[in-house]
Amino acid sequence: MEFNIKAEQLQPQNNSSLLIVCTANSKHNNPVAGTLLSQLQQQPKDFIATHMVEQNHIQALAVACLEKEDYASIQKLASTAANWAKEQTQISVDLNSLPEVLAQQWVQAFTIAVGEAVYCFDMFKKDSNPVSLKHIYYYTVHAVSEYLNKGEAVIYGMNICKDLGNAPGNLCTPAYLASFASKTATDVGAHARIMAKADIQEMGMNALLAVAQGSSAGAYLIELQYHGAPDAEDKPVVLVGKGITFDSGGISLKPGAAMDEMKFDMCGAAAVIGTFAAAAKLKLPLNLIAIIPTCENMPSGNATKPGDIVKAMNGLNIEILNTDAEGRLILCDALTYAERFQPKTVIDVATLTGACIIALGHVAQGVLGNNQSVIDQLLHAAASINDKTWQLPLFDEYKEQLKSNFADLQNIGGRPAGTITAAAFLSCFTESYPWAHLDIAGTAWHSGNNKGATGRPVPLLLEYLIRQS
Repeated sequence: MEFNIKAEQLQPQNNSSLLIVCTANSKHNNPVAGTLLSQLQQQPKDFIATHMVEQNHIQALAVACLEKEDYASIQKLASTAANWAKEQTQISVDLNSLPEVLAQQWVQAFTIAVGEAVYCFDMFKKDSNPVSLKHIYYYTVHAVSEYLNKGEAVIYGMNICKDLGNAPGNLCTPAYLASFASKTATDVGAHARIMAKADIQEMGMNALLAVAQGSSAGAYLIELQYHGAPDAEDKPVVLVGKGITFDSGGISLKPGAAMDEMKFDMCGAAAVIGTFAAAAKLKLPLNLIAIIPTCENMPSGNATKPGDIVKAMNGLNIEILNTDAEGRLILCDALTYAERFQPKTVIDVATLTGACIIALGHVAQGVLGNNQSVIDQLLHAAASINDKTWQLPLFDEYKEQLKSNFADLQNIGGRPAGTITAAAFLSCFTESYPWAHLDIAGTAWHSGNNKGATGRPVPLLLEYLIRQS
């Protein structure tokens, strides 16, 4: 599927469909468009389409009327239009009746919406349904190329995230994830380093190894580097993604219902890889590091047992009371590893706690951290791209729930404030740099008839990086 910008008045391509985007006060010379717009103005609707147009070889015509000018409303209307658009072959989009800011926002929102509408994971289906939509032409005299590029980058990153998340656990193993990340980095002109068990042992990442030891799949630490800043010495932004490619819970075994969805427990890693690739593809002028600890969490005779104590990379001894609280164990060593880059900021992304679903449902992801400025920047980026995010508190008192009788700390804090105590655990490993934690347990995938990875929070992370560059 290709997007093109035509810096001119509307000249619809032959045999294309026409989408006219306007405001309630717009006028249009096309008589059919004028009729549709008049109908919209008389009804509580913002989108209307007809498939019986025989004018200048136009196959179908639709009108989208922007009644509100905030990005969330634009995004919602763009999604409606995209569901119509995916059934067409090529579309000419007329934006010339919009002011520049609205044209820019529409190009970004519609590009992303079309990408989401046509996405399909059919790797394992005998019969696939190829996308009919091949070309989209934006007609506008306004400067919109930057917004088209950003929209395409978001979709590129989201598709990587979705493909990895949707892949079954027998395909997307830790080794596969490491290989995929390395190839993706090469494809976008970045660098990759893959560390296996011997390297991980040498660095003292015993918390990561404790999670991995129940599985024959092994553990890997993935490091991706992109250097885009004019000054090579600029401190990097570091993204850390939880890469549990299948989470059975280990000895603290999960219930069987919906356990298949635990293939999505690496969606934090998938989002980080997708965001990293999109940022590099955009050639953002900043330095960026991605760190992904990856393994499976499985029960076996070799698996870590509740009550076992391990020494993390930073020297803290952790009592593992519940092996199903494994994400924080692999992340804590990765967060310690991040120190060596003297980062400007570290953001970790993880499907960390079911408690976040109880707190925020499937609408917003939670954000916590040790630096309010970083959190505010993430919240502003989230609002501007409508990737809903909500801050939870991280008071020192929550660490009281992590006190252990036998070690420096324990890996669970009981039922109260489960999302917060998980972040409080991670905060013990992030004291040397500004840090924020995104808990995406409720937003990384859909269940039910629309089961599949969502691609979130790639839009938020990429918007944040763009604002940092």
